[in-house]
Amino acid sequence: MQISEVTTLTAQVLWAGFVLSAIFGAIAQRTHFCTMGAVSDVVNMGDWTRMRQWGLAIGVAMVGFAGLAYWGKVDASKTLYASTRVMWLSGLVGGSLFGFGMVLASGCGSKTLVRIGGGSLKSLVVFVVLGIASFATLKGITAVLRVASVDKVAIDMASGAQLPQLFGTLQGSPGVAAAVLGLLLGGALMIWALAGKGFAGFDNLLAGVGIGLSVVAAWWVSGSFGYVAEHPETLQEAFLATNSGRAEALTFVAPIAYSLDWIMFFSDKSKTMTLGVVSVAGVVAGSAATAVFSKTFRWEGFGGTEDLANHLVGATLMGVGGVTALGCTVGQGLSGISTLSITSFFAVGGIILGAVLAFKYQIARVERIS
Repeated sequence: MQISEVTTLTAQVLWAGFVLSAIFGAIAQRTHFCTMGAVSDVVNMGDWTRMRQWGLAIGVAMVGFAGLAYWGKVDASKTLYASTRVMWLSGLVGGSLFGFGMVLASGCGSKTLVRIGGGSLKSLVVFVVLGIASFATLKGITAVLRVASVDKVAIDMASGAQLPQLFGTLQGSPGVAAAVLGLLLGGALMIWALAGKGFAGFDNLLAGVGIGLSVVAAWWVSGSFGYVAEHPETLQEAFLATNSGRAEALTFVAPIAYSLDWIMFFSDKSKTMTLGVVSVAGVVAGSAATAVFSKTFRWEGFGGTEDLANHLVGATLMGVGGVTALGCTVGQGLSGISTLSITSFFAVGGIILGAVLAFKYQIARVERIS
């Protein structure tokens, strides 16, 4: 492959990533797909509808990734979530911080982008603060704290820190184990979601299946379409336009930091456009187009000083927690968990725990005031 062909393919990968993210944003805006909202509905009203949307999306993503891996379209060992360490404490602590923060900030990273597209100036502030906090936790002051504390606590697994490797080692076939587990776990989640009374409506199916397929398609774009076996400059394999140098899917914490970095240092030729950056732009664009078309676009500002303070604290917690947990409600809750990464399960558990604690805190605070 010539360098000109690589350049052309890189542009195609970026455009594909933008379109997929725009579809994600449009679906989320149309259907109100939101993990924080799902937890809120369960805690405050006992309504599991949006939780079933999330469950259906996870199930579709699991089954889709298992199929891609089984048929050799994506190498599971070369994804962003492939590791030989189960970083359970980072997942739990980071996930809990993220979950608590997303409640204070009125939504997770992806919801923040969707709300920006819908006209929320509050979410624009969250976007900036989240980006700064996540960048600091990637490379700055909180990164030092992260590396020196929770990241040191992990379980090393020579066979790999994914469920297929664990079961495959016992049974002698990681590839078959990955396909079987993906189908079983993903299929079970899909059945659970679809079994909900009155769930099988258009918007619920669009949210669950559409969001799940967006993640699967992102895996294919990054891990197959954008894969080069031998880059003409390095003579090594490459996953084009990724920040990590591995196959990536949708995630919305570190990419927000990379987006701010790209905007601020645009003239620096070393700052190149990546899938993470275009995914951020794509979600906002897709959400905005849907909001304008449906006539739901509304400017929204802060209700007061307390509202501003909650969003600032929440955005900071999401930035720190999301990087510590190696992902957010989409990064770990859909993309990571679709690979059956063991760390992802800890991170998702932490996110739900943090969100529940935040809702309990808000309820107790209201009761105290009244």
